[in-house]
Amino acid sequence: MTQNAEAVLGTWKLRSYEREETATGRRHDQFGAHPDGYLGYAPDGRMYAIFIRQDRAAPRDVVPTEEEGVQLLGSMVAYAGTYTLGDKQVTHHIDISWNQGWTGTDQVRFFELDGNTLTITTAPYRSYLDGKDGRSILVWDRVPGP
Repeated sequence: MTQNAEAVLGTWKLRSYEREETATGRRHDQFGAHPDGYLGYAPDGRMYAIFIRQDRAAPRDVVPTEEEGVQLLGSMVAYAGTYTLGDKQVTHHIDISWNQGWTGTDQVRFFELDGNTLTITTAPYRSYLDGKDGRSILVWDRVPGP
C-alpha cells in the first residue's frame, strides 16, 4: 500500500459541501450551511459515502408519505463500492447507490490531503437542481480512532 493510500484510510466526517458553477465561479452550500455525513476508505479497497442536509424535515410518521420520501431522497447522497487511488485522484467504483443511475459506474474524484483534512472535488457535471455545469467541493475531517 502506498503512503498516499495509507493517508486516506479511515473515516472522515463532512465539514462542508459547496457547489461551484463553471461559468461564474460562484459557490453556494449545496446541502445548507451544516451538512452531515461520513466517508470511509478501508484497507481492503472498500469505500462508502453518505451525506445529508442537516436541516432535513422528519416525516410525520415512521413511513414517509410519497412527497416526504421525495424530499428526503433529494436531500441525501449515499453509495458504496470499491476504490482505486492515483496521484491526487480517487475513483469510486459504485456497487450500490441511492441513485440507481450511479450503480455500476465509476465516479472520478480529485483530492487534496492536508494533515487531517481531506478535500474532494468532483469532475464537472450538470446539476439536477439548476441545470448549470459545475463541480462539487467536499471538505472532510478525519475522525480520530478509538
